Amino acid sequence: MNDEPGRLEQHEAVTSEHDEAVARGERRVLRRTTTGELRSFPADEIGFSPGRGQAQVRTWWGMAVLAALMALLSLGAVVGMFLVPLSRGDGPQWGGLVLVAMGGLFTWYAVGLSRDEYRAKQVRRERSSPEPGD
Repeated sequence: MNDEPGRLEQHEAVTSEHDEAVARGERRVLRRTTTGELRSFPADEIGFSPGRGQAQVRTWWGMAVLAALMALLSLGAVVGMFLVPLSRGDGPQWGGLVLVAMGGLFTWYAVGLSRDEYRAKQVRRERSSPEPGD
């Protein structure tokens, strides 16, 4: 059975409701859910958007794992930059500072994304809202 007309009407109704909420000054995001339905999510129910130019991670804990791995790699760069050369009697390898800075910035960014997604998931759970899709 083809339910395309009903689906289009539902999408138009959701889009209209979304536009009205935005006109009232509410922060909303128009996205599909994991079941494919169009929904106007309040901004606090959206964490990060997997597959939209950001990481291909879908959960807050997955992003936290990436942050922890990058922090460990940054720590390894610090060891390689200072301790290894000093153990041989050489000076620090200051070129490694770029790696440490990049790793630190990515860790900070990933922790922020993870925190935002965790908070959004808690809000969705409290409101019994569906999960946003990709």
